[in-house]
Amino acid sequence: MYQYTEQDKAFVQARVDEFADQVARYNEGMLDEDEFKQLRLRNGLYYQRHAYMLRVAIPYGVLSSKQLHQLAHIASTYDKDYGHFTTRQNIQYNWPDLQDVPKILQSLADVEMHAIQTSGNCIRNTTTDPLAGATADEIEDPRPWCELIRQWSTLHPEFNWLPRKFKIAVTGSRNDRAAVQVHDIGLRLIKNKDNETGFEVLVGGGLGRTPHIGSVIRDFLPSADLLTYLNAILRVYNQAGRRDNLYKARIKILVSAMGIDAFRTAVETEWASSKNEDDTFSEETINALKAQFPLAPKLNGATDQPPAEIFSHPLFNQWYKSNTREHLDTNRRIVFISLKSPFAPAGDITSEQMHTVADLAEEFSLSEIRSTHEQNLVLPHVPVSELFRLWKALNGKRLATANIGKLSDMIVCPGLDFCSLANAGTISIYDQINARFDNLDFQYELGDISIKISGCMNACGHHHVGDIGILGVEKSGEEWYQLTLGGHAGNKAALGKRLGKAIPKVAVADAIESILNTFIRERIENETFNATFERVGIAPFKETVYATAA
Repeated sequence: MYQYTEQDKAFVQARVDEFADQVARYNEGMLDEDEFKQLRLRNGLYYQRHAYMLRVAIPYGVLSSKQLHQLAHIASTYDKDYGHFTTRQNIQYNWPDLQDVPKILQSLADVEMHAIQTSGNCIRNTTTDPLAGATADEIEDPRPWCELIRQWSTLHPEFNWLPRKFKIAVTGSRNDRAAVQVHDIGLRLIKNKDNETGFEVLVGGGLGRTPHIGSVIRDFLPSADLLTYLNAILRVYNQAGRRDNLYKARIKILVSAMGIDAFRTAVETEWASSKNEDDTFSEETINALKAQFPLAPKLNGATDQPPAEIFSHPLFNQWYKSNTREHLDTNRRIVFISLKSPFAPAGDITSEQMHTVADLAEEFSLSEIRSTHEQNLVLPHVPVSELFRLWKALNGKRLATANIGKLSDMIVCPGLDFCSLANAGTISIYDQINARFDNLDFQYELGDISIKISGCMNACGHHHVGDIGILGVEKSGEEWYQLTLGGHAGNKAALGKRLGKAIPKVAVADAIESILNTFIRERIENETFNATFERVGIAPFKETVYATAA
């Protein structure tokens, strides 16, 4: 895990002091609303439907136990005793008082955290695989490269006021768990024919009201050229991206308008003329960052056999199969902690639960926690021999829902309950679906399936890339919902296809049931939902859903 230098600490502390002064000047009437808005957004502070919302950066989703304890303290002291994990691997507080925000930022700085560049038209939090450094399908740990990008992009003088927000994702695994194809820039660590490590570079991906799958702009970029090539892409976008229309300002619109070949030519031309100017780094620099992310120490004398309790405790067995994954070290397992249960909105976690997870990470996972873009948490390095004790502790705090990858493991944006941009509620739809499909045995029969729910066209719930996507829309003051099917965010990313006309709020669970019944009827053996959908197409699903609705 990256540790702040004295320079890092001084930089973050200076920003805390600066914002405290800005809040004081705003309260004294020395800054008007528009002036203060730009300043607060630079520190992750939004104004939502009912209150301020503070978004805290969790760089590439990595947290220490100490940091999670502090996030719990902030939730209990300055908010309504909970936090909300987002699809950007960050955490949000939905109810802070403006006067308390400088205190919150100070509490974050005390544990090497901040909220810088979690909003605004800048390079946002770089995201990655939550299993990085722990999984056997990895070519190279992407976290040092994410940290390099974080240091390069933070307050970059040229790219601190882009046409629109900008998101970068990095994966080091053969199985993409970072959704690199739906980011402004996606980076995939690969080996070339000479066994050299570099990056496949994708550009122009993104969701929102005009979703696009990213295009490959470079098949292989030597890793030493990473920052200079990113600089070239950002420079072309910054100069040519639209600033006259908020909805057409993302890089995906520019790439689509120019075409990938013309955009590639522009980037390569810029790169050829500028790659020796700046944004270079030495081999010593990246090696020093890699040293900050060592492998988990090999366990000696431990067992690599599944815990004996899986044969005597059916619920533990279910959780073990659903919520744990293979680790590089066969004596360890990667553990997912589901933040999807009938007891709270998706991604929400109480301060008590945060303290529990932090304590368990310290005891069982080398004091390390990961956040995921599916709004869950991960303990990446748990000894196999300790899994049963861990499960019992999680179960006692309602954190052992055995549903990772299953129907109830939904991605859900905050929707109309919080967001001023939303057209419809999402949490109520999440509750409606949970109530209808509360049988985990049925969910296991379905296999892995993703439901993703957004409250508006901005697609913060990633509905475009769900097996089943649900988009809230407003019609004459009422909440309606459009459904899409067949989306996917992994290696072969695809945008879901619209099923048909929107359905009323009360009918969403009925429609989901019709879709699932059609899937069960049409699938062959253990086919996934996406495989069945690709084979049979949308017609049988559409016929069933709208016949039922009629």
